Amino acid sequence: MVSMMHAEQGIEQTGCDDGSFLLVDKPVDWTSFDVVAKVRNAYRKSGLKRKVGHCGTLDPKASGLLILATGRKTREISGLEVLDKVYEGSIKLGAETESHDTESAEYGHCDTGHLRSQQIREVAATFTGPSLQQPPMHSAVWHNGRRLYEFARKGQVVRERRVREIMVHRFEITAVELPHVSFVLEVSKGAYIRVIAHEFGRALGVGGYLASLRRTAIGPYDIGASRSVQDTVAAILSGCSLSADQRS
Repeated sequence: MVSMMHAEQGIEQTGCDDGSFLLVDKPVDWTSFDVVAKVRNAYRKSGLKRKVGHCGTLDPKASGLLILATGRKTREISGLEVLDKVYEGSIKLGAETESHDTESAEYGHCDTGHLRSQQIREVAATFTGPSLQQPPMHSAVWHNGRRLYEFARKGQVVRERRVREIMVHRFEITAVELPHVSFVLEVSKGAYIRVIAHEFGRALGVGGYLASLRRTAIGPYDIGASRSVQDTVAAILSGCSLSADQRS
């Protein structure tokens, strides 16, 4: 289970070679690499050549917490990638998309008027626990030296996508305003929320896709301690980087 402690940001002089973890609030329609490139470029402009990486991809259509590692802290990325994550968002029922989110067009429209809140919450509860999940075609998972989304963009489907075991610790429906339902999900490393949204719609018999998503926590690190890309860049250019320190 994810501990909901806050990680407070302190100030670290950019002259330090040890590097740091930066908590950044990624905006919608930015890729995780866009954020990395922006921060790396800020270091370059400030006269520092510093390695920058991220600790777990966040889809372009999702916003929220992205942890960046700089300098020698990039060696610790694997330790953060395995942490559980918390998301909040909404699922639109009564339609599906090829990408399982808003990146592609709707199809298979279906009426949702017969659904009841209790039924929706009961189905959500069945998703908790361990399960096997197949990565979506519109994902960055590697297959034969290429990303799956490269095949998807050419209309190709890779059937033999390797399934992975995931854990859903919590799937709480926080509001029902059909055709949209709002949720909080607490999941293990490797879980695709888009796939859960798709399977959830199928389980209700009406289809569904991920309409919005925001990552609010990664392990003990909380979105409340993050800063915007613009504020992070400004701090670096002014001579300081924002260091995320885990505090209880």
